[in-house]
Amino acid sequence: MRIEQKKKYHSFLKFKRDFQKSSLKKVRSYEIVIYFLKNRLSRNQFLILSGILVGTTAGLAGVLLKTLVHYIHFFISHRVHLEYQSLFYLVFPFLGIVLTTLVVMYVYNGQDRKGIGAILYEIAQNSSIVSHVKMYSQIIQSAITVGLGGSAGLESPIAVTGSAIGSNFAQTYKLDYKERTLLLAAGATAGIASAFNAPIAGMMFAFEILLTGVVFTDFIPLVVAAVCGSLVSRIALQEDILFLFRSREAFDYHNSFFYIVLGLFAGLYARYFVIVSQWVERLFHRLKFSKIRKAVIGGLILSALCVLFPPLFGEGYETVKSFTNGNTDEVLGQSFFRYFKFSEWLVIIFLLFVCLLKAFATSTTIFSGGNGGNFAPSLFAGGTLGYLFATVCTLIGINDVPTTNLVLVGMAGVMSGVLYAPLTAIFLIAESSSGYDLFIPLMIVAVISHLMAKWFSPISPDLRQLAEDGKIFTTEHDRNLLNRMNIANLIDMDSQLIPLGASSEQMMEIISKGKKNAFAIVDLEGKLCGLMSLDDIRPFLFKDPNQPLPISKLIKAPPALAHPNDDMADTIRKFDETGTWHLPVVDHQNKFIGFLSKSAILTSYRQMLKEYS
Repeated sequence: MRIEQKKKYHSFLKFKRDFQKSSLKKVRSYEIVIYFLKNRLSRNQFLILSGILVGTTAGLAGVLLKTLVHYIHFFISHRVHLEYQSLFYLVFPFLGIVLTTLVVMYVYNGQDRKGIGAILYEIAQNSSIVSHVKMYSQIIQSAITVGLGGSAGLESPIAVTGSAIGSNFAQTYKLDYKERTLLLAAGATAGIASAFNAPIAGMMFAFEILLTGVVFTDFIPLVVAAVCGSLVSRIALQEDILFLFRSREAFDYHNSFFYIVLGLFAGLYARYFVIVSQWVERLFHRLKFSKIRKAVIGGLILSALCVLFPPLFGEGYETVKSFTNGNTDEVLGQSFFRYFKFSEWLVIIFLLFVCLLKAFATSTTIFSGGNGGNFAPSLFAGGTLGYLFATVCTLIGINDVPTTNLVLVGMAGVMSGVLYAPLTAIFLIAESSSGYDLFIPLMIVAVISHLMAKWFSPISPDLRQLAEDGKIFTTEHDRNLLNRMNIANLIDMDSQLIPLGASSEQMMEIISKGKKNAFAIVDLEGKLCGLMSLDDIRPFLFKDPNQPLPISKLIKAPPALAHPNDDMADTIRKFDETGTWHLPVVDHQNKFIGFLSKSAILTSYRQMLKEYS
């Protein structure tokens, strides 16, 4: 036994020496251990180990972000003393957006790509390679924005952070694209699981949003990562920081009509939320101001909204909990509505304004320079909508309205319609409220809202432009493979060129020394003037050798042109429409670069299909 242990120990020392010699960077001890395990474990065993490590790390990142925001809230609420409450809501949301913009400009050199769309782009266009900066930049930026009152959520930054952790882990240990994508999704899964203490919802998020169009048979690492992320947050975070709702009512099938109607309202509101978000994004995009001036404008708008309606401050989860506990008068007492006589109609007007303005507050926070996502805002708006609906039903004389349940399923409904993720919404609310007996109403509301959203737009409007440009994956698997192919990498740079005006002897000499069947005719500047093929010349090869070739008659106009940055699906369409086997590739000045052959595309497609499946 001792001899065997010595052999293993010496084997490890030899591996360590060889690895340090071959590595160009300073390697930490734990990395050497993981490299050693990678070479000793099977592929599946190492992926499970990777899922544990990535899930735990992403879970800790989620805990860190939640804790930072919690203590920032605590500090500005209990340690900073302002003479008037309105000054509190006027100062801090403004500071949140402006400070975040300054951090992006001067710390991260203006690189402010954020949101789930950025991660989907990395999966489809960058082989799931995410910058290591995103492992911490999203935490810093979103902590400033949301901690100081930005009306956005932390879950998207947590998911992006987890994705970056998974991707960089895979890059460090030189895993291939498929495994790198799996661990990227595992990191996001753990991040969502830690944010909500909802491991199943984290997995659904990965399958519904991140892995759309990606075929996977290995899902155990996702399960392991989700469990680790959830356990870490459950152990480390206090219950008041977690997204938990304890009070609810038992499901009564007699109340199904309430849930059907609420599902319709949730679908309509989700569409409204998306339209407002797009409108605000275009508005800030059209403003010809500097980033800091846009941040100032956005900060002023958000601060004014928070002064008038304090529930728009921050994530808003505590407000929703107040609704479920029946403490609406306390919520109104912090707003300017306290100057009016309290009545149920006043509550309805207040809730209606909060619902309508939440979309403006969130989109202003995000697109004026803040950092955050639509997870929490959609949940907040859905909970408020559900409470508004229950209040109206009670006011018109309907008895036994399941108010708490309507709040919970309303959250799932709006989230399903805004994010196009019904399963994530269903399991998120079920796990967060321990409301597994609410699956039926959750499914009714979430599915109705999702179907309405799909009826308005088959693809999430936030991602539609990226999908139309072929920048992210969709359910069209063939197109996904084509989008991963880069024309610039398939160009034949050794193409033969024939100068425009060349004599018959010069042309025959060029052809005799080459092995190509297609030739490009170029002028002195290298611009493409036409094409010629060996088939065009063959009829003249065995005629009178003293007879000059009619070069001007042999030159043909190209049937179509390709460019290095063209969409591959469009290029395939050009091949089909022209029936040709080669297309000339030119730059924006019509200078010839090389030929693109259909055989090169098919070969690359087969290789990618093998890797993909």
